[in-house]
Amino acid sequence: MRLEAKSTMEVKDIHFGKAPSVAELVEAYGKCGFQGTHIKQGVELVREMKESGATIFLAFTANVVASGLRGVIADMVRDGYADVIVTTGGALDHDMIKAYEPYLLGSFYEDDKKLHKEEVNRIGNVLVPSSRYELLEEKIGKVFSEVSKENNIVSPSAIAAEMGRQIEDKGSFLRQAHLKGVPVFSPGITDSAIGLQTYFWKQKRENAEFGIDVTSDMKVLASKALDADKTGAIIIGGGISKHHTIGVNLMRGGLDYALYLTSAQEWDGSLSGAPAREAVSWGKIREEGKHATVHGDATVTLPLIYYSL
Repeated sequence: MRLEAKSTMEVKDIHFGKAPSVAELVEAYGKCGFQGTHIKQGVELVREMKESGATIFLAFTANVVASGLRGVIADMVRDGYADVIVTTGGALDHDMIKAYEPYLLGSFYEDDKKLHKEEVNRIGNVLVPSSRYELLEEKIGKVFSEVSKENNIVSPSAIAAEMGRQIEDKGSFLRQAHLKGVPVFSPGITDSAIGLQTYFWKQKRENAEFGIDVTSDMKVLASKALDADKTGAIIIGGGISKHHTIGVNLMRGGLDYALYLTSAQEWDGSLSGAPAREAVSWGKIREEGKHATVHGDATVTLPLIYYSL
């Protein structure tokens, strides 16, 4: 999805006589240049991976769910734009908490000492009162009780599935995944409030045998890639969610389609900043695979891409 250096396509000014629809705006972005053009490429790529019947891996980080993008993710799952979800433990935390209580909108320039005294935690300009985590403790305990009835050692996907079964909020991506039968994998689940609550729950229940086996999902996740005729990925952010998604596709010779949405840069060699073309060198995206990288805040880029499909 790359324009040749000698392209004769003209840059077109964006001009509307009246406010455009999202689809009309993104269509105009296609010939705008800069990241506007990449957003249009992203739309075309997602549309093609869906129409091709590719198994779609949807990967995202916790901050996405802490923001209002939680609703977009839920819509994507509901509408069939996710066959497999790979995310972080923090994303599960936020999704369950927000199913019962909202987060608050603050500022990037809050007085953090004051917030600490008031027991309010800050994620950028999103504020999370500590009482929300007390709520999580209550809710996740019911999940642990259910999943441990048959086995004391459980998988992250089993915890995610039970969370989705117990949540009733349709704006929850876990709930939508439960309704659609979409598996949710969280390989770093213990690096989250859920991990902390696992420890607390073991103490209260005096059940030292209870635990999470983060390796138990690997075979199931691998089969999702290996058994697919084609695979595509929509990757929002980086870290462990991104790495597990592209890593599992390495075993099948790489993704056929990949869309990266990132605000990180590649100059420091970080995986989060690595553009899609770098993954080709690893075999994580096929040499002939179609890919695009959109740089920018996903709270801006993802809704534009998804709601113009």
